[in-house]
Amino acid sequence: MVMSWIFTGILIVSIISSLLLGHGQELASAIPQGAQNGINLVLSLAGAIVLWSGVGKLMDKIGATGFLSRIFRPLLHRLFPSTRKDPELANHISANICANLLGLGNAATPMGIQAAKRFSAQRNDGIASSEMCRFIVLNTASIQLIPATVAAVRSSLGSASPFDILPAVWITSLCSAASGLAAAWLMGKVSKHA
Repeated sequence: MVMSWIFTGILIVSIISSLLLGHGQELASAIPQGAQNGINLVLSLAGAIVLWSGVGKLMDKIGATGFLSRIFRPLLHRLFPSTRKDPELANHISANICANLLGLGNAATPMGIQAAKRFSAQRNDGIASSEMCRFIVLNTASIQLIPATVAAVRSSLGSASPFDILPAVWITSLCSAASGLAAAWLMGKVSKHA
């Protein structure tokens, strides 16, 4: 609701500013052009999202997520102790992490939602647990080895080498995940003592 008010405010300020500055004609031509560019971007991303979402489903069907869950088990047990008792939760978190490693934020979302539902089912008070908060932080920071969606956007916009951003993506995603997890851990400790 708040975002719709913010967007409406930005739109009104833009229209008034363009009219006051005498750029009404440019605004009138930019609106349909922007809409067309948005549709072209969505269509260019649809193929990549469908492909990688299918790969995620295939990984689940052939047992690859279970295999990855076993590989990630030591890390998952330290970050999310609930995964020791709930192997399905571990599978959802592993699949989500793998999708994020491939830079497939949209494909990771359904798996993240399933993991969040499993976390919610463990509590009846409607308050997010520290584990759930850590998971959401990790999911949001999403360490990416291969930023497939960003590369698809760059490619659709004419980039000659869409993956030349890899070192910057690796550094920033590792830093954001580490700082986010540290903040979630610290907040969890503070809230226990409050």
